[in-house]
Amino acid sequence: MTDILPAGVTPMLEIRNIKRDYYVPTGFLKPEKVINALKGVSFKLEAGKTLAIVGESGCGKSTLARILTFIDAPTGGELFIDGKEVDTRPGHLTAAMRQKVQIVFQNPYGSLNPRQKIGDVLGEPLLINTKLSASERRDRANEMLVKVGLGPEHYNRYPHMFSGGQRQRIAIARALMLNPKLLVLDEPVSALDLSVQAQVLNLLSDLQQEFGLTYVFISHDLSVVRYIADEVMVMYYGEAVEYGTREAVFSDPQHDYTRTLFAATPRTDVETIRARMAKRRQSAITA
Repeated sequence: MTDILPAGVTPMLEIRNIKRDYYVPTGFLKPEKVINALKGVSFKLEAGKTLAIVGESGCGKSTLARILTFIDAPTGGELFIDGKEVDTRPGHLTAAMRQKVQIVFQNPYGSLNPRQKIGDVLGEPLLINTKLSASERRDRANEMLVKVGLGPEHYNRYPHMFSGGQRQRIAIARALMLNPKLLVLDEPVSALDLSVQAQVLNLLSDLQQEFGLTYVFISHDLSVVRYIADEVMVMYYGEAVEYGTREAVFSDPQHDYTRTLFAATPRTDVETIRARMAKRRQSAITA
């Protein structure tokens, strides 16, 4: 796969030939079935940039996200952060390395404990991983609430008291509490209304600039990808079939699957919508 990282730049994140196999029982005295969820994926990502990973359901996007965030270990391959290889074997991953990488999930309500106040949700990572006092944890949580567009008045509220967009802001705030370098965003706006999506995407862009964050953005929505990504990787049945800058991939896709994926995605610009409506009206008149 073509290396699009500038010469002489050490990637913040690099994976080499990452594989992930799952073994499924098939019956008594029968051999297990092997499912190759990832078949040797590689890429390099510069610090402060956003890589969008796109593809249909089942292509391996979320499996890769779980490996990047150390939830699952790869079956094979190598993972590097800041030029240092990460030992992902159980019991070998350090707490400091875990703090460098955080994840934001698709469903913000499902990832928040409904019995915890928001202040406790945000303070918990600090309680577990730092020696900060209770007042210091509270101050840090309130500061982060402001960063994501909420406020100290929300500190003692529960998740059910917030809208979906506000809950996703809280999930982002929690992911940032330990000052990570890399955020893996797994469909972070797909459960939100279009207007709220735009607000959250703008927030992510602002936070990236302020904190120098690196994003791996998992999505099936090409309009979102086109807005936020610096680089795009297209996955198909566990393989990366296309990888390049946003401009290159969208303007001149090289792989047949990429072209098919783009062609199957409805365009949402105003002129296209008007043309589609005019065509429907004409069809209704002639029917």
